[in-house]
Amino acid sequence: MDLNNESIQFDCFRGCTVITDEKTGERDIKYRQGCCKLEVYNYLKGIGQEQFNAYFEVRFKNTRKGFYENASGQSIKTGDLVVVEAATGHDLGIVTLEGPIVGRQMKCRGVDPAVTEIRKIYRKARPFDIERWQEAIAREQETMIRARVLAANLGLEMKIGDVEFQGDGTKAIFYYIADGRVDFRQLIKDFAEEFHIRVEMKQIGARQEAGLIGGLGVCGRELCCANYITEFKSITTSAARTQDLSLNPQKLAGQCGKLKCCLNYEVAAYLDAHSRIPKVVEPLELEDGQAWLVKTDILAETLYFSYEKGSLAQLFPLSSAEVREIQEMNRRGEKPSTLRQEDVSMPEFISAVGDDAINRFDPEKRRKRRKNKAHGKRQVQK
Repeated sequence: MDLNNESIQFDCFRGCTVITDEKTGERDIKYRQGCCKLEVYNYLKGIGQEQFNAYFEVRFKNTRKGFYENASGQSIKTGDLVVVEAATGHDLGIVTLEGPIVGRQMKCRGVDPAVTEIRKIYRKARPFDIERWQEAIAREQETMIRARVLAANLGLEMKIGDVEFQGDGTKAIFYYIADGRVDFRQLIKDFAEEFHIRVEMKQIGARQEAGLIGGLGVCGRELCCANYITEFKSITTSAARTQDLSLNPQKLAGQCGKLKCCLNYEVAAYLDAHSRIPKVVEPLELEDGQAWLVKTDILAETLYFSYEKGSLAQLFPLSSAEVREIQEMNRRGEKPSTLRQEDVSMPEFISAVGDDAINRFDPEKRRKRRKNKAHGKRQVQK
């Protein structure tokens, strides 16, 4: 192809680039690893293992992937477009993994070749297969909009989130979201009459929809649901309470509108720390007064007390062991003398107020030169 007469289109839904020659109309499709959702790093690249040489991971649209066995007799590698076996007809996808790493992924997904029937890879995609595949892809957006209209006309409480056509264009998967059970028997008939294809309805949740669409989270990284999560566990506000987070829906909710999946990441560490922190229901009894619990640093296992209830003016840090010891003394009717000590180290709280200063980017050398000049003027005046 002539580089000056070609147009490049990035298809992030399928992880490839489509390069079209404007003169001949020929299309060159290449695998683009940066757009691959649920990507797995092949850390066993270059290592041979005869047991899994015939198995490959093939990616289709968004997060739909599958494991296939090479029955074509052709040499297949990562990035190749292949025609694979489907329930009806055939499909077209991109090979994303090869070698021993495929065996590890199959074990992780619970796929056993000895028990599970592995579908076949028929051949590498030919120009005719790719052209037909691209024609089917071009119908997806229009089909999704029309499908939403048909569902609304029937009064069904559901949302068509995405449509994925099979590689041969004879079948489409309609991904929908619904809170309850939906009777879509009439809807399937309407879809078949309207689009003249086989119809498969697949229900997904709000988290899975966010994974299909993709995007960046508030952390600046790719969404976990699009990056690696395949099983979505229930997330409750108790995870936020355990980590002493503010129960602010705007901060705790992700792009799907549900609680962020990352709330579950550190719960185990916080629960382990909580098990070693004593429960403080009543104030600690001391000879110079009562000390009230104001703040708890869970991971550091440090509790901060104040002689004034709810006051942050003067805090006295105590370790979990020290608090437990004082509680035991109070139960025996004994009182420690005081928490006030001369060498008490006060907690250092980091504030981001100074980060908004306008002059924070000014170089230090420039400031010193100005001071030296001003000092020289004073000497001359004297």
